[in-house]
Amino acid sequence: MSERLAVRFAALKADNRAGFIAYVMAGDPDLERSWELLRRLPEAGADVVELGFPFTDPTADGPSIEMAGRRALAAGTTLDGVLDLARRFRSEHPDTPLILMGYANPIHRRSWGGFAEQAANAGVDGAIVVDLPPEEDEGLRIAMAARNLALIRLAAPTTDENRLPVVVEKATGFLYYISVTGVTGTGSGATEVVAQGLERLRRKSDLPVVVGFGVRAPEHAESLARHADAVVVGSAIVEAMHEGGLDAALALVSRLADATHAARAGATT
Repeated sequence: MSERLAVRFAALKADNRAGFIAYVMAGDPDLERSWELLRRLPEAGADVVELGFPFTDPTADGPSIEMAGRRALAAGTTLDGVLDLARRFRSEHPDTPLILMGYANPIHRRSWGGFAEQAANAGVDGAIVVDLPPEEDEGLRIAMAARNLALIRLAAPTTDENRLPVVVEKATGFLYYISVTGVTGTGSGATEVVAQGLERLRRKSDLPVVVGFGVRAPEHAESLARHADAVVVGSAIVEAMHEGGLDAALALVSRLADATHAARAGATT
């Protein structure tokens, strides 16, 4: 997997801290204002950044991220523009892992290999392609692996014991555990139930396990951070940016990151 991801998760493990992963939608409300948020996420406490790219049929996204994607598309955001943002981010933040998150169609249109090459050249560390199951990801996975990029797979509470080995086999980067059965930003999984799901993944894989979907408040992030290797928040940040602007979004990121990082304070490794 990407060297930056490996180094970051190793450092977090050594410090006995969970990482905080911030998701933002590229181009919402436009490329320049989303850039101002993106570039300041590491200083606000994000250990890893997920940069969403908009798509016209976002089947896994809840209302907040779907609307963010629509705003981004209306502002003229393209995948090329998103890769330009990634390139700018890498020039300012050489060490912070950056993951693209979106859907297969825009990637496939430029070919798996073409996307992987462009992503690597832009300084991207991997991608989450939510509508590309393991049975269909071989072409992209091989193209990305050739450039040391991670193709991150997702597991859910509904991923049973027969399905789980298929998900974890040849997975790279980290495993993303969806805490609820549903779309992003809706509901939240009970910490005890999520913890059981995370342990199930760890029995099958040595990769870091992160949890997302439905995590909104610092208190919830803190409770999950006692069990996960990292916690992802997206919809709440997108909403804060839309409703309160840059300062509101960054303030929320700081609160979420502080809560996540403090979750294991005083605990032994």
